[in-house]
Amino acid sequence: MEKTARTAVILKWSRRVRWTLTAVVLAYIAVCVYFWAIQRSKIYLPSADIQTTPDRLGMKYEQFTIPSGSAKARGELYAWWIPAAVSAAPTLLYLHGHKHNISHLIEHTQRLHDAGYNLLLVDYRGYGKSKGVGPSETTMYEDAESAWNYLMYQRRQDPQRTFIYGHSMGGAVGIELALRHPEAAGLIVESAFTSMREMAEAEYPWLPVDTLLNQRFDSLGKVGRLKVPVLFIHGTWDKRTPFRMSQQLYEQAAVPKEIKLIEGGEHTNSSSVGLLEYRAAFYDFTRRHAAQMR
Repeated sequence: MEKTARTAVILKWSRRVRWTLTAVVLAYIAVCVYFWAIQRSKIYLPSADIQTTPDRLGMKYEQFTIPSGSAKARGELYAWWIPAAVSAAPTLLYLHGHKHNISHLIEHTQRLHDAGYNLLLVDYRGYGKSKGVGPSETTMYEDAESAWNYLMYQRRQDPQRTFIYGHSMGGAVGIELALRHPEAAGLIVESAFTSMREMAEAEYPWLPVDTLLNQRFDSLGKVGRLKVPVLFIHGTWDKRTPFRMSQQLYEQAAVPKEIKLIEGGEHTNSSSVGLLEYRAAFYDFTRRHAAQMR
């Protein structure tokens, strides 16, 4: 009798444990599915509001749109062209990160313009006034390609005097673009991450990120194949993207490469915190490689 009672209790608790484990597994699967479904909204944080324009800071500029995307997903990129005082100046294709839009870059843009560069800034599809389906890793790569082609075929810029400059996620986009265009004068990558997988694993260590992630931005896997000179810049106080990631990218790169760590710089303010050393590293790199014909 006692044995039968004990068996009944064991069976009862076994069922409860099985149901509990099943519920936990189903809940975990649901969380994984949810993460997979909403990852783009977590990664990309665009803003449609254009807060200011270059003329408010005394910079002459043109605003226009650049066609981008395939025939089935055609869009338009809102863009600014800010010419340097000297027409023969080197040109920067400025690729911004995952947040906001080009109007949020205005103070840094002014510093680059004051240093003597022509500038093309574009918003990816889904950002600012740009139109079309996006953003995604694929559409960002397409949009950067469209911006490069605009510079080459519409503005008739010399690729040997044109630098790709990407900040944060724009650095990952810039690395992909530089792989496609080894004729570029060089690549400048600021506050960049190694891969979206590593970033996501740090935030969600309990999820199978590598399986779920469909926006990969695997810069570490690409940087060793670069054919253009590259300068990495990173602030040592960057809490969003640790500067060790730029060090890892630098170590993996095989091309002529340089790295500049700005003491006290955070994710977006290295150019103001370390103004003189930032400007010297940036200018020295572009001066040497714009004149170097490969």
